[in-house]
Amino acid sequence: MAKLSNYRDSGVDYTVLDRIKREAIERAKATSGLLAMSGAEEVPESRGASAYVFKAGGMTMAMVVEGLGTKSLIAHQVLQEGGINRYVDVAVDAVAAIVNDVISVGAAPLVITAYFSTGDAAWYADEARATALLAGWQRACEESGAAWGGGESPALPGLVAEDGLELAGSALGIVPQGRDAVLGQNVSPGDRIILLASSGLHANGASLARRVAGMLPNGYATALPSGRTLGEALLDPSVIYAKFVRALLDSDVLPKFLNGVTGHGLMKVMRAPKQVRYVLETVPEVPEVLDFLTQQTGMSTAEAYGTLNMGIGYAAVVSAEDADRTVHLAEAAGYRAWNAGEVVAGARSLSVPHLGIEFADTDLQLG
Repeated sequence: MAKLSNYRDSGVDYTVLDRIKREAIERAKATSGLLAMSGAEEVPESRGASAYVFKAGGMTMAMVVEGLGTKSLIAHQVLQEGGINRYVDVAVDAVAAIVNDVISVGAAPLVITAYFSTGDAAWYADEARATALLAGWQRACEESGAAWGGGESPALPGLVAEDGLELAGSALGIVPQGRDAVLGQNVSPGDRIILLASSGLHANGASLARRVAGMLPNGYATALPSGRTLGEALLDPSVIYAKFVRALLDSDVLPKFLNGVTGHGLMKVMRAPKQVRYVLETVPEVPEVLDFLTQQTGMSTAEAYGTLNMGIGYAAVVSAEDADRTVHLAEAAGYRAWNAGEVVAGARSLSVPHLGIEFADTDLQLG
């Protein structure tokens, strides 16, 4: 099959997306003063972070809007071709994308809203599919410890494909009293990097996975070495890391940085604004489905780790004295975690020496 040399070949060019994101941030900043009309103020350091943080009524709150992307198209094809309904799982994926952002500023999720857009209201006529979607969203809200506050479900013929489904939503979170939002300003040399495992693809890289499946003779029915099909493995639901962050917030650990490993892959570990160097001594085993995708695309190791999560779903930076406690809290909450690396002095960059990976400051410019 033809090789995909990089993620741009699947239709996702982060150089373009990041430029627009940076311009949007600048325009959004110009509206910040309007909060004063309601007696509120923003936490300016949160501009460009995973969630927007503001203070009102004596509380520090965080908001985010996030979408699933194209993973629902994989669920559609797997159902059409194999009769397997995985809409519970893509609903979990969508909530995970939302919640894993809002918790990354040190906020406990409080309310989640849903946005389901279809090309035709008849999408919901398939009762099993519609019920699975709703059940998955409810389950993910419960796992996150947040109320499902409502949402919107427009039918958009001509804008969304007739049997298409776009999943998105928002979350409001609360930073606990006595704590500051976690925005990475206090990261310093000597800190430790804690990594938590992913379950597989999560939601990032679905466009790439769809391109790969389209090039294979058996598509999503392609057998992986374990015997599972490609479609089955791609639709393993994303991990929601809310229980881990809630455990941190309930402890005396003061996390300095928190972030999901999504778009830009491992580079998200160095998203904090500080000029320091992140050195990873170990990384988790790569999930089978991600190993398969990288082999099929012919991506280099650096390209793979800069695109997919490669087994790393979430990262935290904590003081060295808090590292073992953080791993313990993660494991007690049901996650696999590793004390994986160190922050050292140097220009903002990330290195995985044993894999020959080096990402520079210029490789990740989101703010």
